[in-house]
Amino acid sequence: MPITVGHDTAKTRKMLSAGGKSISYYSIPAATEAGLGDFSKLPAALKVVLENMLRFEDGKTVTLDDIKAFAEWGANGGKNPREIAYRPARVLMQDFTGVPAVVDLAAMRDGIVALGGDAEKINPLNPVDLVIDHSVMIDEFGNPRAFQMNVDREYERNMERYTFLKWGQSAFDNFRVVPPGTGICHQVNLEYLAQTVWSDTDQNGEEVAYPDTLVGTDSHTTMVNGLAVLGWGVGGIEAEAAMLGQPISMLIPEVVGFELTGEMVEGTTGTDLVLKVVEMLREKGVVGKFVEFYGAGLDRLPLADRATIANMAPEYGATCGFFPIDNETLRYLRTTGRDEDRIALVEAYAKENGLWRGADYAPIYTDTLQLDMSTVVPAISGPKRPQDHTPLDLASDAFLKVVSEYRGVDAEPAAAEMASEGPAPTAPTDPRKSHAVKGEDYSLRDGSIVIASITSCTNTSNPYVMIGAGLVARKARALGLNRKPWVKTSLAPGSQVVSAYLEAAGLQEDLDAIGFNLVGYGCTTCIGNSGPIQKELSDAIAEGDLIATSVLSGNRNFEGRISPDVRANYLASPPLVVAYALTGDMNIDLTTEPIGQDKDGNDVFLKDIWPSTQEIAELVERTVTREAFQSKYADVFKGDDKWRSVNTTDSLTYDWPAASTYIQNPPYFQGMSKDPSEITNIKDARVLAVLGDMITTDHISPAGSFKETTPAGQYLTNHQVPVREFNSYGSRRGNHEVMMRGTFANIRIKNEMLDGVEGGYTKGPDGQQTSIFDAAMAYQTSDTPLVIFGGEQYGAGSSRDWAAKGTALLGVKAVIAESFERIHRSNLVGMGVIPFEFTGGDTRKSLGLTGDESVSIMGLDSVEPLQDVPCEITMADGTVKNITLKCRIDTAIEVEYIEHGGVLHYVLRNLAKS
Repeated sequence: MPITVGHDTAKTRKMLSAGGKSISYYSIPAATEAGLGDFSKLPAALKVVLENMLRFEDGKTVTLDDIKAFAEWGANGGKNPREIAYRPARVLMQDFTGVPAVVDLAAMRDGIVALGGDAEKINPLNPVDLVIDHSVMIDEFGNPRAFQMNVDREYERNMERYTFLKWGQSAFDNFRVVPPGTGICHQVNLEYLAQTVWSDTDQNGEEVAYPDTLVGTDSHTTMVNGLAVLGWGVGGIEAEAAMLGQPISMLIPEVVGFELTGEMVEGTTGTDLVLKVVEMLREKGVVGKFVEFYGAGLDRLPLADRATIANMAPEYGATCGFFPIDNETLRYLRTTGRDEDRIALVEAYAKENGLWRGADYAPIYTDTLQLDMSTVVPAISGPKRPQDHTPLDLASDAFLKVVSEYRGVDAEPAAAEMASEGPAPTAPTDPRKSHAVKGEDYSLRDGSIVIASITSCTNTSNPYVMIGAGLVARKARALGLNRKPWVKTSLAPGSQVVSAYLEAAGLQEDLDAIGFNLVGYGCTTCIGNSGPIQKELSDAIAEGDLIATSVLSGNRNFEGRISPDVRANYLASPPLVVAYALTGDMNIDLTTEPIGQDKDGNDVFLKDIWPSTQEIAELVERTVTREAFQSKYADVFKGDDKWRSVNTTDSLTYDWPAASTYIQNPPYFQGMSKDPSEITNIKDARVLAVLGDMITTDHISPAGSFKETTPAGQYLTNHQVPVREFNSYGSRRGNHEVMMRGTFANIRIKNEMLDGVEGGYTKGPDGQQTSIFDAAMAYQTSDTPLVIFGGEQYGAGSSRDWAAKGTALLGVKAVIAESFERIHRSNLVGMGVIPFEFTGGDTRKSLGLTGDESVSIMGLDSVEPLQDVPCEITMADGTVKNITLKCRIDTAIEVEYIEHGGVLHYVLRNLAKS
């Protein structure tokens, strides 16, 4: 509900006529007329934040000076990093991050009762939607039974979690759950939940219009920015604070303008465009910034492509990638079944309040860059970072280099040898290995594609690439082509609407024929729920030490994420995923080599099965209908018979099941005092890990499967859970005992304290190699504080609150890195862990750190935001190095969070006192 306090900005409240009725709104032009500053040239993305200031201005949390700062931002060329208190309209969750958030809310109810408060004070004040989309795993594939069998297994594995979420739906106000089998949260948000312009009644009973805004507990919440809805991912702890009425503390961001010109050429897709955008913006450097897309190219860019670009903002490092409201926004709202009155309000509001992108739209930006879309070429990205853009015609050569580096072999003759007048150079060494598959008449080799998955909200939300994939399947089927037998194929749409238009076009039958049967509605492979591959294939990969590959239409390809059997993962458009499944080999150059032979033995090339832009557009126009969206979303919260049969209790506090291995009462609030403590200096801390660049939240807190030999596996085995029922780290996020043991346990993480060792290992107090969990527990017995050292972009990737929670529960007091990604830095502060950055060119390498040091950080007892503090590092030989660190407690409110031990402790104490 928008708060209108009748303070100094009351004069900016105006009336607007739309859809045959009048409605109040807070006018940005009126703020200029009132003398608060010239806001006319602000980017639309920043005007959304400015409107938030006007609506919530109360002279305390939000002041007139905060509002005037936006005019200063424009006058200063797009810079004015003033701290502001921002209040999003709603919160979006998925179940992997949502379960621990609801666990925390339930624990906070217990905590406030223990402090003498009222349990009912722990309730979301802003609307919360939780979409169950991360739990379905691909156990079955390639047959008509796959969908139902995977759903059945999903309920078998996750009934404890679903029972808990259904309790939360009834126990908490303003909390709705979208049941399993409906779709992916971002696609459901884009297609149904989001409204672009929201309306609600204020405390006086008057209706007020305002921009739709949100934060989400998933980094790809940014997808909805394609619909001009300002949203981004935050950790679950920050989202919980927002739910409970706590404003989000942020700095007025810089806004980078990305001009799009020209138009996409024949043979390219929206996926090719976004992979190029990711590469360009990563190179530009936009961490912590808004990116706003503008330019004449938007006139020829469908909203589905805009949403694809907005979705991958975490991959290019920005807080969000925003597209202003224009005619294409209205067209999409109409196609997806929104009410005509709502569409009329969106148009009228945007034009009245300066949020409309017309021909004269020319705001001020902090910086700009430009892309002519006609220069975009078909491409993939990999093998382990989304920004590793590779044109399709270079992909096979690039993979050969990956193999060469892994094998330590030079695959090219030395240049000096080529130029010499001596003997002719020998042929370059081919480093690729192969291995026979037991019981099969084929072998695998480096580059064999064992997973090809059309998955993730990023692309399955886009009918152009989905229809394109179906047409590739149709043409391939007609020629007699099929997937290679070693390729695990899957189709996991982001919503049921996708199935509706694929079936209406007759394309699902063609996809089924080559193995892309429906396996579920959810994230699946993209989140690491790819399920097991055939055991004989897994054995051959391990025995031959092969570099098996995956190709997926997702947004993440980090190490160890997709499958424990796969070392090289590539992002590609859905049509290319189908094409790669037909070849089964990353060594094939799809642009020049045949992908197979037809029924008559003739070579078939990619161009022979690639659909034209016109073919795709005509099918999209005919099958993607308003009626399909209205039908599929008519009962979106109702669920199937399985969901309706889930029984739960009716109580204010949760009756924690002692024997549950999924849901446990976390220790954060147990024994908590009524008052906070002062921040103390860190003295004689030991090093738990020394990590490299681009350590992602997947490295810190993996989401996928794990073995019985891991600390998490041993815990479950000790609790009589069979290996078949382990499920995944992501599904176990409601149990801190599992998640602590999974922290820093990614199978591909490399702790530089150990030579050549992969996985979650370190040196214990005795100097011997042990698991990170066991070492941390050993240090806790002597109350020894711990630190982590890292490189650049520490904490990139998902908005995974457990990456911070697990770090805190292991006893880590500080993380010292060269730079941090936005969400993880905030999450660390939210859990009471202090982030620090090296200064003066110091790095873990320049300092010669081995992990055998002890670390003391002083000046924390009087720390101010972004203050430099002294750090003393005592080396193993007793010598001392004194360096300066920048404390990345960025704002004054974050100092308070650290004093309280975390943001939730801060909120809980304040609610208990009130």
